[in-house]
Amino acid sequence: MYFLTEEERKQLNKGYLPRSRQMEIAEELRGWNWHQPPLAPVYDLKLALFEVANSYCTTGRDLYLRKIDRIKAKPNLAMIRGKVFHDILVRVLVRAKRLIYEKGVGSFQEILRKLNTPLDLNFLTDYRSQLTEEEFSELQRKAFTIATFENARVAARIQEILVKQPHIEEDSLVALAIPVVVEQKLDGTFFGLSASLSADAFTFSEPMVLDLKFGEPKKFHRLSTTGYALVMEAIHEFPINLGCIVYAEFKGDRLIVKKDIHIIDDELRQWFIEERDQKMRMIYEELDPGLGKCNDNCPYILQCRG
Repeated sequence: MYFLTEEERKQLNKGYLPRSRQMEIAEELRGWNWHQPPLAPVYDLKLALFEVANSYCTTGRDLYLRKIDRIKAKPNLAMIRGKVFHDILVRVLVRAKRLIYEKGVGSFQEILRKLNTPLDLNFLTDYRSQLTEEEFSELQRKAFTIATFENARVAARIQEILVKQPHIEEDSLVALAIPVVVEQKLDGTFFGLSASLSADAFTFSEPMVLDLKFGEPKKFHRLSTTGYALVMEAIHEFPINLGCIVYAEFKGDRLIVKKDIHIIDDELRQWFIEERDQKMRMIYEELDPGLGKCNDNCPYILQCRG
């Protein structure tokens, strides 16, 4: 799902990349200036990046309940699905990389054969007690669909590289066929964030942060890629101008994937910092923001309405 189609690649190369390189980003909003205002955190707190970026609760009261009232919400169906589907994608890509390194380019037929072997989905049973039989059965079907789709994409990319590069070795094949790092671990303490952040995916060929979503597109989803970009700029001290939200949904048992490629501009950077500062202040001063427009899927809806 993280691989671009030919049309998306053209859009990236002819549109977003030139624009991102020409765009002037305010120096004070580059992540490497984390030690100065406005990036330097005002409060001595640590937030998870999703706690800053998520705005499903319009007032942020879910964060207040979690941090101040210490209420742990039970994962709902949407949360379980998102975690499982993301985990499957990680397992497929990591398995493919491992097969290339273990088997070697000379055994590419065995690599392809194993990639066509269904992914072990036994880990899904960990969620069985949290779901109805119908929900669990649907989860299994959709998990299989994602694994099958991604295995086929990876196998095709490996073959495409092999037919073009007769002298390629394992490390180069991995870099060309699967050019993403999944679950990129990052230390966000420079920004008052967790020391163990985890970006869904990152590509180094043209630095771009990717975030996977299963659900309806929201404008604030871009705050996630923006936060990760700022943290990466602070750690590595090179500019990261591009983000991509990968939206996946099911039409029956068909998987539909769309991508929102975007430039991480001044507006997004400022928005992320404002969200961080506002939520930190709410927690530090223990300010209950009150009820907003409640979402029926919110895991805290019973506590708020109660």
